[in-house]
Amino acid sequence: MEKETSNKKAIVIGSGFSGLSAACHLAKQGFQVCVIEKNEQAGGRARLFEKQGYRFDMGPSWYWMPDVFDKFFQNFNKSTSDYYDLLRLDPSYQVIFGKDDAIQLSAKLEELKQQFEKIEVGSSKQLDKFLKDAAYKYQVGMNDLIYTSGSSISQYMNSKVLKGLFKTDLLTPFSTFARKYFSNPKLLQIIEFPVLFLGAAPKDIPALYSLMNYADMQLGTWYPMGGMHKIVEAMQSLAIELGVQFQFNCPVEKILTLKSGMAYAVQTKDKTYVADYIVASADYEHVEQNLLDEKLRKYSNKYWNSRKLAPSCLIYYIGVKKKIKKLQHHNLFFDANMQQHADEIYDHPNWPTQPLFYVSCPSKTDKNVAPENCENLFLLIPVATGLVDDEAIKEKYFQQIMQRLEEHCGEAISPFIEYKRSYAQSNFIADYNAFKGNAYGLANTLQQTAFLKPSIKSKKIKNLFYTGQLTVPGPGVPPAIISGEIVANEIAKIEKIKAKNYERAI
Repeated sequence: MEKETSNKKAIVIGSGFSGLSAACHLAKQGFQVCVIEKNEQAGGRARLFEKQGYRFDMGPSWYWMPDVFDKFFQNFNKSTSDYYDLLRLDPSYQVIFGKDDAIQLSAKLEELKQQFEKIEVGSSKQLDKFLKDAAYKYQVGMNDLIYTSGSSISQYMNSKVLKGLFKTDLLTPFSTFARKYFSNPKLLQIIEFPVLFLGAAPKDIPALYSLMNYADMQLGTWYPMGGMHKIVEAMQSLAIELGVQFQFNCPVEKILTLKSGMAYAVQTKDKTYVADYIVASADYEHVEQNLLDEKLRKYSNKYWNSRKLAPSCLIYYIGVKKKIKKLQHHNLFFDANMQQHADEIYDHPNWPTQPLFYVSCPSKTDKNVAPENCENLFLLIPVATGLVDDEAIKEKYFQQIMQRLEEHCGEAISPFIEYKRSYAQSNFIADYNAFKGNAYGLANTLQQTAFLKPSIKSKKIKNLFYTGQLTVPGPGVPPAIISGEIVANEIAKIEKIKAKNYERAI
């Protein structure tokens, strides 16, 4: 692979997907790159742990938008197949609406349309229309919007982008848009489910994000054999091949700056790392409020507290010493009131009365993530940020969702649990310095889209940049990977301008 040469140094704080992406792209540009990571391994929220023969992905479990992963590795003349094997899941996922009431969504579009038609007459044709519109939005979103830096409104003012924005229903709520096509409550839950990844209720998400339905139903739900951490391992391997160095178990204590308004180093407990550019892939709010002097912060505490955050999570990692018949790889439990749960996350933050929840069972697909004849379960409840969790709360909700899980499966599961670990807001704060314990970053509401998100570039420190889920493009694994590339490209532009100015000077 081609790599430019330079004596310039760059430090990346944090090794989540955005940090790994930024590190790889900067190294390709010729920078000497050092990634400084607080935890013991790369991956950020996508870390991995293994216990008693179970291999648990700690965070992301959905592999959507395969084109984004493909593009990332193609930038380095590589392919995803150089690092891991992908399998398209079929069914894509299962939705449980109640006792003996579930649907397994086919990965084949014609079969999926038939499933819709059985629920609501005429909905197969409506799904065609809906997905045709979603395909256009995906094209506009991915080609014209998502790879922009969001540094100013002017980036969105050319005629092509403006025309695209006009046709993407940016000002229409997703929930309103969905009801133009479907009326059955079950179909609406299926259609509205993907936007929950964007961190807000469907009524607060722009209809532009029906592009997520295109990603779901036409691009497909995939699984990297070995688990989602295989992507982290691939990106880290590529980074090392490009010459990137990694420092683990190394929390950053301060970003050091000069009077000229330049950051020159990152300080840890044991060492000071000097660099020409610093890219913060750690939690944006934490970096600003804790690693910078107050006079160097672009955003105030008031600003951060006014932001609408995507949810946090209450997660359980479970090892079960038996096979469970009625589970698929991905299982969505919509057997409770979605509106009430959404209200208790976004509008009146509180611990949920009767939560919806999600179960991933990767051992249905991958025999290597659990011992023989056992199941690997990842249970997740979306919850509001800023809540105080304790063991009593965790146990209460565990018992509640296990009862519903066992009712759906029609068999006992709890007596066969041989490993159990919980993870909640306090853990997100301790491990990732996550603002208010958030799991997904900022919600992708209209007021927090594109140039209205926190800027990727510090206003007061010329060579400090931010990447990840609290800035553009937003939450999710593909956007995080794109975010790292955007930042590296912005730094490349600065270096090119410097080079041209130098040439003119001599």
